[in-house]
Amino acid sequence: MQYFVKCCVNIVYWRLYYFQYISVPDLNPKKAYEYKYVGVMTIGRDRPDLAESGVRIQCSLKITGVSDQTFLLQINDLTFDEFNGIPGKSSFVTSPKLTQRVAAELTQPVMFEYVRGQVGDLQAPVEVSHSVLNIVRGILGFLQVTVKTTQNIYELEELGIHGICQSNYAIEEDLNSKELHVTRIVDIKNCREKAAVYKGMALALENNDCKERGDNTVEIVQYKYNVRPTEDGGLITKVYAEENQLFSPFNVKGGNSKLLATQEVFLIGVTDSVGNVTPSPMQNRGNQIYKFGTELNQIPLQLNKNTDPMAKISELIEHIVAANIKQVDNSRTADILQLYQLLRLVTLDNMETLWNKYLGNSEHRRWLLDVIAEVSDARVIRFLINRFQRGDLSVNEATQAVLLTFNHLEANSETVEMCKEFLIMPFSRSSDLLWSTVLLSYGSVVYRYCGTVDPCPLIAVQPLLDLATDSLSRNDEADLIRSLKAIGNAGHLSSVKTIMKFLPGVSPTVVSVSTRAQRAAVQALRHLAVRDVHRVQEITLNLFMQRNLSSEVRMQACLILFDTKPPLALVSMIASFLLEESNLQVASFSYSLIHGLARSQTPDNHILSIACNVAIKILKPKLGHLSYHYSKALHFDWFNDDFLIGKSSDIYIFKNVNSYFPSTLISKWKAYFIGRILETIEFGVHTAGIQEMFRKTTSILTEKQNTSLMELSEWQSLPEKQPLISAFARVFGQEVFHADLNKDVIQSAISPKAGKESPVWNMIENIQNGVAWHWTKPYLIFETRYIRATMTGLPIEISKYYLSVTGSTVNAKSTISPPPTDNLGQLLNADILFETDGNVRSAKDLFVFHGINTDVVQSGAESISKCLLNIPWKFSIKMNVKSMKFQLDTPPWKTRTEILSLNYNVYAVSRNIEDPAEAKMTPMMGDHMEFEENPQTLKNTTGDWSEADHLQTKICAKAPSYATAMCMEMEAERAHYLSEYPLYYVLGYTRCAFTLEPVERNKPIDKIQIEISNGPNKDTESVSQSMKIFLSQQMSKNVIVTVVLLYLQSLGSIPDPVLIMTALAVSGNDKPEGYETTVYLTQAAEKDEIQLLVSQIGEEANWRLCVDADVDRTNNKSKMQLQWGAECQTYKINVERVKGCTIYSNIVLLCLIFLRVGEYIPGVALLQRFSQTHEKNPEKQISALVTLATSESIDMRMEIPEVA
Repeated sequence: MQYFVKCCVNIVYWRLYYFQYISVPDLNPKKAYEYKYVGVMTIGRDRPDLAESGVRIQCSLKITGVSDQTFLLQINDLTFDEFNGIPGKSSFVTSPKLTQRVAAELTQPVMFEYVRGQVGDLQAPVEVSHSVLNIVRGILGFLQVTVKTTQNIYELEELGIHGICQSNYAIEEDLNSKELHVTRIVDIKNCREKAAVYKGMALALENNDCKERGDNTVEIVQYKYNVRPTEDGGLITKVYAEENQLFSPFNVKGGNSKLLATQEVFLIGVTDSVGNVTPSPMQNRGNQIYKFGTELNQIPLQLNKNTDPMAKISELIEHIVAANIKQVDNSRTADILQLYQLLRLVTLDNMETLWNKYLGNSEHRRWLLDVIAEVSDARVIRFLINRFQRGDLSVNEATQAVLLTFNHLEANSETVEMCKEFLIMPFSRSSDLLWSTVLLSYGSVVYRYCGTVDPCPLIAVQPLLDLATDSLSRNDEADLIRSLKAIGNAGHLSSVKTIMKFLPGVSPTVVSVSTRAQRAAVQALRHLAVRDVHRVQEITLNLFMQRNLSSEVRMQACLILFDTKPPLALVSMIASFLLEESNLQVASFSYSLIHGLARSQTPDNHILSIACNVAIKILKPKLGHLSYHYSKALHFDWFNDDFLIGKSSDIYIFKNVNSYFPSTLISKWKAYFIGRILETIEFGVHTAGIQEMFRKTTSILTEKQNTSLMELSEWQSLPEKQPLISAFARVFGQEVFHADLNKDVIQSAISPKAGKESPVWNMIENIQNGVAWHWTKPYLIFETRYIRATMTGLPIEISKYYLSVTGSTVNAKSTISPPPTDNLGQLLNADILFETDGNVRSAKDLFVFHGINTDVVQSGAESISKCLLNIPWKFSIKMNVKSMKFQLDTPPWKTRTEILSLNYNVYAVSRNIEDPAEAKMTPMMGDHMEFEENPQTLKNTTGDWSEADHLQTKICAKAPSYATAMCMEMEAERAHYLSEYPLYYVLGYTRCAFTLEPVERNKPIDKIQIEISNGPNKDTESVSQSMKIFLSQQMSKNVIVTVVLLYLQSLGSIPDPVLIMTALAVSGNDKPEGYETTVYLTQAAEKDEIQLLVSQIGEEANWRLCVDADVDRTNNKSKMQLQWGAECQTYKINVERVKGCTIYSNIVLLCLIFLRVGEYIPGVALLQRFSQTHEKNPEKQISALVTLATSESIDMRMEIPEVA
């Protein structure tokens, strides 16, 4: 028995030893190992009938020993294949030229370290590029495996081509083959050190709440190894690996673009080595982690040989200028992208050469300045520094160049230091707008830099902090506000102390500044609301609770406070404080802000909306009744979980007790997509200065109606430095524009007293001589890229490019009689003829790429959206300001013109550098799709959209009187238009266009004439027609036309029209056709009345529209009657507003509608959640009684006749 037990123990011991030491993968340096390798990558929609693209690498591998832990890899028999087509119908095709180019580097021997299943550092000849060496890393990945024979399931963190990532292992022993089957799953999305690069997304904040509802990418890698135990260690005999990346601009659950990468490695044989291996000189090239190189500079949308970039740049600029000289050519987008690509390859000296070449040519020079900004690194900053120092830029050019360059710059320590130079150069202060742009743009660079380093060095933001302190000592409020706005852009944590100095009650070292500066200081906290939440909450809550502060400062503080997403306890504290608030402006703004957030649907506001709902229940009884006479915050948002996209918009209306009109208006939009939040655009305007001006001049204006505002004495009494209007704009959360408009600027530009020193005077003189002006602006709105390693060593990229090219061509000439000689005020008494023609065109192209992108090969899925806005014009205007008469003449539309068009499609693309002419772009929905002959959207019996639909339609709204039609054309081809796959909604060709087209008519039109006049004219045709309407009525019909009755009641004193407008089609000596609009206004202390009459002019024309409205102040009621149709008799609507007596509302709306009802649909009221009863009511009449029952609900009573 003891012998048996001893034998069993020995067997277990040797078995453990055998598998623990003999099964651990290793290589014998005295042997040679030969393997067959196949690596494949495909990108497509993973549907059998949709086009895909991909690449395949096949080769043989030979591994020989150099030393105990160093081995040599030799790659032979290489073929590089490409795929582009329909799976199952197309196949891989070998590219001989590409194979030859890649083989020239890939077949060079590479040394690597290898110990117990772990690949160490690589050594390779210096001429082997990073791109090719990464393929070697991908191939060697089959040797990377950690085998623990004491555990069947385990996890650990490993270094591999994807970075340092978490791996999960499962081991199973095959008793028949005596091999270990090792399964390894690598989580490549959550690596501690990930071989990935993100570009262009610094301003799009990641949002984890969005990711909890779904994701737009899923990434996973799986390896399966067969390991045969040998006396030399575990021998890897077979490897199959698979990597998946699912990507969608929406939720991946709703359809996706799929990357599938596979590797198959088979052992061919093991032989003894013959002789010693003597490798050629090599350099250490680092570990197994993927190394980024030229792919970072390669735009994934095209692939060109760049043998002589300078010559090609010059050629492209010449072509682009020629193509866009008259109007924007949207077919040249590829040239602009190639220009960006080439400029990123040249040196600073090359840039200087190009500048000197085009210095004297305004068109070429402007294009060069606009595109060179996209170089995005230190070279372009040094180029701009040279321009500022040499003074060979205009202020306008410099402002645009700084704005574009700084906001697209790759922010790092080097570029931040270089950008500081602009803060001390005298040329930067040559204009207020340029200086403001420099400061704001520098702050934006600091913000992006701080997103890459932690902690962010204080030295980066110190110049802005110093400027704020210096501005205070110089009592320069304008510079102080600029510096605070720049500090706000930077969002540096160390700037809090400086900001606090300008906010009362939050710092012991507070200084006295204007309310305007305090507002700027509060707004400077906006980015810190994310980076230092608790500190910002403490500051803004303190400000909000100081009742002696300016109302707007407190409201701005409240706004920033809620940007920090305060918890329930803090929101409840704010609610309790508001119950005691006596300032109704602050109370109304805060309540409306909380009310809007309580209804929010976006993921980032989910917790906050719950807290705000609790607060609303507390505040509603006291503050729910406050009207729009007070400050308001309006919030609207939407989010869709299936698409993982959403939007939000906010309008902030700040008022003060002295004016009904807002003192500040701010509008802000956000976009939610792919797990990020992007503050797309924000506008703000502050009008307190101009309100003060109007307040001072109101009394004089009532006495001197014809007195020009600029001539009033009160205008001169306004403070010199107080801006009448301040405006700002923010793009992607960064303030890019700030300007103040003060009294001097307006007076020097447009005052009637302004003379030849005014810039307007010079412009008028030029127009009298005739001007021809042309302008273009290319702008890469955003370039976002996510690039990461794959197991094959080829990089996979998801990128988006949004390019805009806007251009305008204007020809203009004016004739002024008599011409001004002394001041602009003489124009008010002159007859002016202004003639112009031209066009504005704006082309916007959006590219989305998912696939392989290197400097030798590209393969993937590419969607292209092209939008073109085209506004041509040709007209002349005759005007006399004194008599308030204007006449516009324009020719009728002669040709079909696209005003707005959109084209979209998705392609499977393949490009390689050796065969650029053989590039393929196969529509993902190819010609294989068979569409239904009936161009209608079809449904199958299950209710899902059919597998292949072709929709084609055209709708036109014609205006025969003007021989013009507005049309909408739509064409769409769809495949797999299934409800559970939202991504496929946009898969396929789409074209939509709005066009203006000529309409044939019997009498050709010479011109369309629009006249607008103001003043007394009792003999106008509109009044005579009104009499005719009344006289033609048959009173037995019991039809009342309110407008005509009004005229009848005042036959002896018909009121003068306040506005007469005609729009006529003039055709030779024939009677014009068109429409005439006349407006009458009668004002009194108790009641205001307005009448509007629109009449069709032409032979046998009898269509009219009549409107009569009045506001009765005595009885607090208003009413309106609207009639239209033949002689205003076909349709009629009466609407009346009267005061009610409910505790929630003072409005009751009574609506009587006289319509020709077509058909009664039983039960429709119940479907719309109305209760329904049957009563007798007038024939052909619909009436509605609407009562505001509560502050958030209405009661409605409708009476609808039954039609047999």
